[in-house]
Amino acid sequence: MKLFKKEKVAKKQYDKGQIFIKIMAAILALLMVVGTVGTLVYALI
Repeated sequence: MKLFKKEKVAKKQYDKGQIFIKIMAAILALLMVVGTVGTLVYALI
């Protein structure tokens, strides 16, 4: 019974980790897009 609870907790932590990774990936992708657009605007001016 205790082993089952530990596995359940580990799964919840894994899910939180997955969500955190997806949020970080989205933030990094947004930064890449903003950097690219900023560079293009700066180059055109």
